[in-house]
Amino acid sequence: MNPESEELYPISILIDELRHDDVSLRLNAIKRLNTIALALGPQRARDELIPFLSESIDDEDEVLLALAVELGDFVEYIGGAQYAHILLQPLENLAAVEETMIRDKAVESLNKICPVLNQAQLEQYYIPLLKRLTLGDWFTSRTSAAGLYACGYSLVSPAHQEEMRGAFGQLCADDTPMVRRAATTHLGAFAKKLSKEHIISSVIPFFNKLAQDEQDSVRLLTVTDLVAIAEQFTPEECKAYFLQMLKALVADKSWRVRYMIADNFVKLSTAVGQEITREDLVVAFVRLLKDNEAEVRTAASGQVPGKSMEHDAL
Repeated sequence: MNPESEELYPISILIDELRHDDVSLRLNAIKRLNTIALALGPQRARDELIPFLSESIDDEDEVLLALAVELGDFVEYIGGAQYAHILLQPLENLAAVEETMIRDKAVESLNKICPVLNQAQLEQYYIPLLKRLTLGDWFTSRTSAAGLYACGYSLVSPAHQEEMRGAFGQLCADDTPMVRRAATTHLGAFAKKLSKEHIISSVIPFFNKLAQDEQDSVRLLTVTDLVAIAEQFTPEECKAYFLQMLKALVADKSWRVRYMIADNFVKLSTAVGQEITREDLVVAFVRLLKDNEAEVRTAASGQVPGKSMEHDAL
């Protein structure tokens, strides 16, 4: 979207279209928000446009989706990073709506804005937003919250970091499977922001619980988490912390979990090291090649050329 190409388009019409009954006109205006903001100037954009948008969540999904996209690239139009926190409110509202695509795009935009916030902004505005979403009554807000922990963690105080680890643990233990799936999806990225000490004290217990979840749709997601977490440990540490759970996942009763193991086998073996691969994983891999489910066998077969497979062991 090029604001210069829009300069002949009357700004007053665009502003009117934001409130128009015709959804196509509202969508047109949302996709030209930067043109409107440039015409208003940073202060009026902050004082008038953003509050209006914060209240505009009772709209058609296509309009809200476009709004979630636009706000992620809106920092420059409201005066720069020092005012970036003003964009959090409308995006928080969008992160709690029912439609998944809108929530996901709102989370993506929040993750774009988060890195430009300074510590004071993070602790005064972003952390409270995170708490509200995490404690939300509806699973939609809690699901969105899971994708917002990794960003900003390393920039806040140790006290806030401790709060964030505890709150993320609540999401991992949520009563709703959709929330646990979201937490599992983002656990690996969150772990990469933590010190090894805090991975051991917080993340590994989260992982172990999720890897034994009653829902196989949760358990299967822990496979990629294991890769991300194990990469931060030595082979000896991997053996101590992950071997038993890895064995359990390889032999999981759900073929979907075994499929994920098979499909990520090279990455897993690289992450945990040659000793575990040679002594424990090769035998498991052979079983996967003979699995009762064709999908598992096919996934395992696709891993055979992987560099980390020990030629002499096979």
